[in-house]
Amino acid sequence: MSAKTRIVIVGGGPGGYEAALVAAQLGADVTVVDENGLGGAAVLTDVVPSKTLIATAEVLSTVGGARQLGIRGLGRVRADLGAVNRRVKGLAVAQSRDIQRRLEAEGVRIVQGRGVLEGPARVRVGDSVIEADTLLVSTGASPRELPDARPDGERVLNWTQLYDLEDLPEKLIVVGSGVTGAEFASAYHALGAQVALVSSRDRVLPGEDADAAEVLEHVFRRGGMEVLSRSRAQSVKRTDAGVVVTLSDGRTVEGSHCLMAVGAVPSTAGLGLEEAGISVSASGHIEVDRVSRTTARGVYAAGDCTGVFPLASVAAMQGRKAMWHALGDAVSPLELRLVSSNVFTSPEIATVGVTQTQVDEGLEAVSVKLPLATNPRAKMQGIHDGFVKLFASPSGRVLGGTVVAPRASELIHPITLAVSARLTVDEVAAVFTVYPSISGSVAEAARQLHVG
Repeated sequence: MSAKTRIVIVGGGPGGYEAALVAAQLGADVTVVDENGLGGAAVLTDVVPSKTLIATAEVLSTVGGARQLGIRGLGRVRADLGAVNRRVKGLAVAQSRDIQRRLEAEGVRIVQGRGVLEGPARVRVGDSVIEADTLLVSTGASPRELPDARPDGERVLNWTQLYDLEDLPEKLIVVGSGVTGAEFASAYHALGAQVALVSSRDRVLPGEDADAAEVLEHVFRRGGMEVLSRSRAQSVKRTDAGVVVTLSDGRTVEGSHCLMAVGAVPSTAGLGLEEAGISVSASGHIEVDRVSRTTARGVYAAGDCTGVFPLASVAAMQGRKAMWHALGDAVSPLELRLVSSNVFTSPEIATVGVTQTQVDEGLEAVSVKLPLATNPRAKMQGIHDGFVKLFASPSGRVLGGTVVAPRASELIHPITLAVSARLTVDEVAAVFTVYPSISGSVAEAARQLHVG
């Protein structure tokens, strides 16, 4: 009987633990070296905590909009941020423990500590060395810091530190209007804090569909949020009363707290990557191909440390594909056109496949945008903002779409299926939808793109 293939995984986030499950399923001897807790940042400090917080904010938003539906007598409803954050952290820890139990049940060995590569087949953890036939690096990323705006964990915060707050900030200044900044600005505004969103670009969410970003910014401003466009933060300083953010043009913004949401940097420094023959980009990201191979034979990488697409779902898929490839199972290259993503603001913004930017830059496609205000279910629920946008090739094949709506993360799935299965707009339009339903707008958009 041949010896089992020894798989060593450095990092226990989605890329790491999903890879471990696949490798164990395929009969390998699997070791996960984890420093900060299984589930990684996605479970402990990023995705799970932030979306739990956002779920609470959604409830408050729903209650706040009840009057327009004819509901009276709810009184003043407010968030107890200390209780909210204790629940947030409790759920994160519980999820991490669930992952550990699952790995242990599958026979995966877990080693706590910092793993450093000693070549392409050895990992040092403290005084111990673990030999490997195949390595996977999945060490994630951490919040980017600006020299003149260092988080202190009290008044100037990064997104991992928000969950220690006991009281709702009187005024939260959010520096950075990308996905993380927009999500927290939306959530804290719904929770009842005053919010000022500082954006260095012309609009919020500069990387998303421009029509979608315009809807969100309109909702923000209408609700009383202060949005400062084309305003780059130069420094953040503590004051006796809170914080002051100085902009590059000399203006200042004062608040009680400041959230720095200016991107992330890969956690790859000091891992011994270069010594192991692994190419790293100027930004510090590990270079991989579409089955997660690095430039070192027998070494793979997955997740935010690769910079491919900073989503937990992509990290998990990269990890799975790495193990399928390494252990000789069937595997197809990663296709980013099939990745659906979501911004968990209110309303949510979900996208898949072809984007408006690609069409504006010359990609041959036709599109239709249907406002949700005309959808009967949306009217019943008091939804006024949002739309469904569908892109198709001139021959009628579905290429992508954008949905702006409550629960857009759920509504994007039929469009993702259509893109993945290479369905035509006529095939999508011919499928029954429930009446009334928000998803009916997806079928209607497809019908309007019919090619005669």
